Amino acid sequence: MSTYRLKNVLSPRSIALIGASPRRNSVGRAILENIRKSGFKGNLGLVNPRYGEIAGVTAARSLDQLAFVPELIVITAPRAFVSELIDQAGGQGTAGALIITSGLGHGPGSLAEQAERAAQKHGMRLVGPNCMGIMMPDVGLNASFAAHMPCAGSLALISQSGAIAAGMVDWAAQRDVGFSGIVSIGDQLDVDVADLLDYFALDGKTRAILLYIESINDARKFMSAARAAARIKPVVVVKSGRGVPGAMAAATHTGALAGTDAVYDAAFRRAGILRVSDLRELFDCAETLGRVESPTGKRLAILTNGGGIGVLAVDRLVELGGIAAVVSSESLGKLNAVLPPTWSGSNPVDIVGDADAARYTAALEVLLADQNNDAVLVMNVQTAIASAEQIAVRITELVSGYRKQHRRWAKPVLAAWIGADQAIVETLSSASIPNYPTEDDAVRGFMHLVRHREVVEALAAVPPAMPDSFVPDIETARSIISAALADGRTWLDPVEIKRLLGAYDIPMVQTFAAADVDAAVDYATELFSQGATVVLKVLSRDIVHKSDVGGVVLNLTTPQAVRTAALDIMERAKKLRPDARISGVIVQAMVVRAKARELIMGLADDPTFGTVVVFGRGGTAVEIINDKALALPPLDLHLARDLIERTRVSRLLRSYRDVPAVKPDAVALLLVKLAQLAADLPDVRELDINPLLADESGVLAVDARVVIGKVQPKFKGSGPSNFAVRAYPTQWERHLQIKDGWRIFARPIRPEDEPLIHEFLKHVTGEDLRLRFFAPMKEFTHEFIARLTQLDYARAMAFVAFDEATHELVGVVRIHSDSIYESGEYAILLRSDLKGKGLGWALMQLIIEYAKSEGLKMISGDVLQENIIMLDMCRQLGFEVKPDPMEHDLCNVRLRL
Repeated sequence: MSTYRLKNVLSPRSIALIGASPRRNSVGRAILENIRKSGFKGNLGLVNPRYGEIAGVTAARSLDQLAFVPELIVITAPRAFVSELIDQAGGQGTAGALIITSGLGHGPGSLAEQAERAAQKHGMRLVGPNCMGIMMPDVGLNASFAAHMPCAGSLALISQSGAIAAGMVDWAAQRDVGFSGIVSIGDQLDVDVADLLDYFALDGKTRAILLYIESINDARKFMSAARAAARIKPVVVVKSGRGVPGAMAAATHTGALAGTDAVYDAAFRRAGILRVSDLRELFDCAETLGRVESPTGKRLAILTNGGGIGVLAVDRLVELGGIAAVVSSESLGKLNAVLPPTWSGSNPVDIVGDADAARYTAALEVLLADQNNDAVLVMNVQTAIASAEQIAVRITELVSGYRKQHRRWAKPVLAAWIGADQAIVETLSSASIPNYPTEDDAVRGFMHLVRHREVVEALAAVPPAMPDSFVPDIETARSIISAALADGRTWLDPVEIKRLLGAYDIPMVQTFAAADVDAAVDYATELFSQGATVVLKVLSRDIVHKSDVGGVVLNLTTPQAVRTAALDIMERAKKLRPDARISGVIVQAMVVRAKARELIMGLADDPTFGTVVVFGRGGTAVEIINDKALALPPLDLHLARDLIERTRVSRLLRSYRDVPAVKPDAVALLLVKLAQLAADLPDVRELDINPLLADESGVLAVDARVVIGKVQPKFKGSGPSNFAVRAYPTQWERHLQIKDGWRIFARPIRPEDEPLIHEFLKHVTGEDLRLRFFAPMKEFTHEFIARLTQLDYARAMAFVAFDEATHELVGVVRIHSDSIYESGEYAILLRSDLKGKGLGWALMQLIIEYAKSEGLKMISGDVLQENIIMLDMCRQLGFEVKPDPMEHDLCNVRLRL
């Protein structure tokens, strides 16, 4: 339900606490005292049938005896009464409930299910149960049993653990870090992480969002919300359970490599979320992101009075992927003029142990003006010569003045005062200078800023187009899977695998399945006639790893050798695996590529995120080497390249010594093809190509395994039900014929359409742009267009229309669903020189057809009253047109579906 009524829950005008107790050290009493101490300005009522007054506040015996209808109820009452209380409150018009009470259970028939049904009956939102509560400092609300109330600030915290939330509050109180909101979500009966990501992403008071996650219930909803939020502001996550084994029952190498935590890591990366390993790093992130904006690059200048600690900082910076800034020649001259001759002469700028406040500020002024760095880290090791506190005071004064002068273009300044007392921490914090206890923490803080900038750039990057030559034979592939499923099988045989891969233009070595020795000899003789050497492998649905039973014999050159090897393989397999069904042997041409790299790639099925693409170093020791990376499909070439670069084996794909580089993008393109196969064939549960040979001539699959099986859809909505991220909806491509035989091709928008959108906008007049955007539009930035072209096709859709004759983009129509997925808001824009030809009518009909297919109940929009042509078309399409009651120059248009 996303943000529906969340504002009523998180910023209520009235609250009723049900279950408040006069007993000290009780949860109800603690929450009552926190609400009163936080300065909540709305109506506060207490409900307790046993007491008429608690802590000086009058208590009603029941909800209906309160003098007002509470917008939010906070429940600490016994679990047996929770669903009844929700039903009563909903009947009176209450918007939501915060359920602190625990022990409601899970699943059908549980108290939790009863509470959920009661809330759905009245459209109420539920936070909890089994949670610590919510804290919204900006509205003076502390409906929790935390020990402290944080001050108002720009960080939002969403936590599945009440203890973690409480710990963050205690830490923040010591560091003068403020929060826009803290929500402990407990068992997520209704309001979940995704809902709150949507809420805080659009909250103007929130600069960054921090998450503590133990598990995710609805992966597609989470991915959609996380990707949308990460485009707007930093999202940082700590995920517990990294050590949980994730693939104990995997049937293939790729399945074994796709451990649970590795899949979460891939999901966070795809969503654009920064993952940190522990609470300390989360605190560092909060310290940094809560105070400064991301730098334009990753070049860090380091100012210090201790050479050793400066070198340690540079070492850590380089390890984490940062760059030690080179001091410009102009700045070197200025530093020489203000520093003693014994200064380091380079970065780190060591201004010597006796440096006082004047020397620090003189050097910092030079570094802030130097265009060769993107940020400055100021470090101090306390000495008996100069006052560390006085240095901190002068630094804060300089930085404050610098920020006022340069405003949004000011570089980030970070600080690390080693062994600093609380007074120094408060001095630096009061000026919003991120400060850390060690050089390692400070460098990590800087790199969090860098990573966020890189994430935003990656999310907005325009991916390269796929080759037009790649057109998979989907019908052939589906027939292979269907036939095997009809046969009751869970594995494809080698010949079927070769045909399946061939349908997706994935080359595989010549492969034959021989049921007996004579057939093996016949196939081998055919290969010998082509000048090939032969390899034999055991053919058994029950033996996954053939080499484990001596089921592979290489370099066979004569029919007799083939006969002997085939007999030996089958006899050895029967002896070592008497339970296995031996169907014969696989006969393949022996591939000799002396300088080829052995890789592995494939598909795995994760219970939370669905299909996952796996890539890494191949061979028989693949699990031991454990050089792998994972990604959520769908993939484009940009994402595939990123997946490859995250492995150590990627370095071997480049040229070295006398070994030529692997054919450019041959491996990346194959990964894209595999992801497309997964989209088209959800019944492929696992797929494993190992080894995949890659060299300057291209790629070749030598061996492959495919596990199949009918699966229940994991995710709701259209698109592949096994993808947590919706695939590109090719089924919505349309050829349209409108007035005078004009033929139009319409399809869902793609990220790579950005240059076409820029060109299209050149053909739209300023007046038409004003009518569309309700304001004059002088320029369209890359970031602005990227938000329009990069959709996840889950909650937003846009169609682009092309003239089939000229291939020019001539129109765009889009729809964005509301938070409860009942209504969608539309927008449309056409080339100004092509209006009046029926294009707008055709695109509006297309978006209406799409909205109906998605189950939306209404399409709505805002249209300027002077936009007579648009309003007339809306009326003809059946829209209800009414003046906006608040904005008198607007009309609200609505079409019930």
